[in-house]
Amino acid sequence: MDVVAEVEAAERRIRPHVRETPLVAAADSGAADMRLFYKCENLQATGSFKARGALSKLLSLSGGEIGRGIVTASTGNHGAATAFAARRVGARAIVYVPEGASPAKLAAIERLGGEIRRHGVDSVESELKARAVAEETGAVFVSPYNDPQVVGGQGTIGVELARALDRFDVVYVAVGGGGLIGGIAGWLKARRPATRIVGVQPENSQVMRQSVLAGRMLELPSLPTLSDGTAGGVELDTVTFPLVRDRVDEIITVTEDEIVAAMRGFMAVEHMMIEGAAGAALAGMARQRASLAGRTAVVVLCGANIALDKLKAILP
Repeated sequence: MDVVAEVEAAERRIRPHVRETPLVAAADSGAADMRLFYKCENLQATGSFKARGALSKLLSLSGGEIGRGIVTASTGNHGAATAFAARRVGARAIVYVPEGASPAKLAAIERLGGEIRRHGVDSVESELKARAVAEETGAVFVSPYNDPQVVGGQGTIGVELARALDRFDVVYVAVGGGGLIGGIAGWLKARRPATRIVGVQPENSQVMRQSVLAGRMLELPSLPTLSDGTAGGVELDTVTFPLVRDRVDEIITVTEDEIVAAMRGFMAVEHMMIEGAAGAALAGMARQRASLAGRTAVVVLCGANIALDKLKAILP
C-alpha cells in the first residue's frame, strides 16, 4: 500500500465534500511551557473523522459499482459516515447492525439515509452477514479501516495539520482498527519525518498495541470501555497493521478513570462535546504532559458522538 499516494488522492477526491476542521489552541496551552492544539474532528460532518474515509472510498468507485449499492456493518460512526457518503454519490447504503444496537445511533444512520438491517447478537455476526450479502449481490462492502481508500481518507487529517502549522512535534491519536492513525502516520512520516506519532488505546481494549508488541495481529478479548469507538477485535489481514507497526512511534494505554477525567476537564474548559475515543487521546497526552515542555503537541479529537446516557454517567 502506497499510503502517501492514497492520502493525496483522497485529499483531491474529498476536499469539496468534507470540512477542513479547525485546529484550536488549547485554553491552557501555555501550561507546562508547551503549545497544545486540538484537531477538531468532533466538528466534522456526521460528528467524526469517519466521513473522510467513507467518502474517499465511495468517490473512488465507478458508476457501475455505485449502481450496485453499498453494504457495511456498524453500530456507530462508520455506519453514519457510510450513509452520508452514499447520499453524496447517489448510492443506496444498507447498514447491518446487531440486535440491541443503540436506538440513538441507529436513528442517526437513518437520518443520513442509511437502511438498517438487523442481524445477529454481536457486531461480528452482523459484519459477516454484510460481507455475505455484498458477495451475493455484487454490492460494494465498505470496511471501517481495512481498505486503502478508507485509510487514505482518514490520513487527510495529516495534510490539514501540515497546512495549519509550520511545526509540531507530537500528535496523539486514538487507535482502534488503525485506519485513522495509520493514514495520519503514513503521510506525516513521509512529509515530516521528525514528527512523533503516539497512539492511545484504553487498557480495556488494546488489540492493536498487543499485536504490534507480538509482531502479528492477535485475536484478543476486550472489556467494556467508554472509548467504544476504538473497542473490539481487528481483522487479521488488515492493511493497517504494517502502517501502525512501522510508522507509529509508540502506543500507550489509559485507564477508564483517566478517560473520564480527560473528558470532564476538556468539556469544562473548551465547551465542546467529545466522545470516549477522543477522551482517550486526551488522556494519553495528559499522561505524557510533563515530557512536552518546550514542544508543540496536537491531539486529534476524533469524534463527538456520545450517547446521552453515557454523557450523564461521566458528568460530576
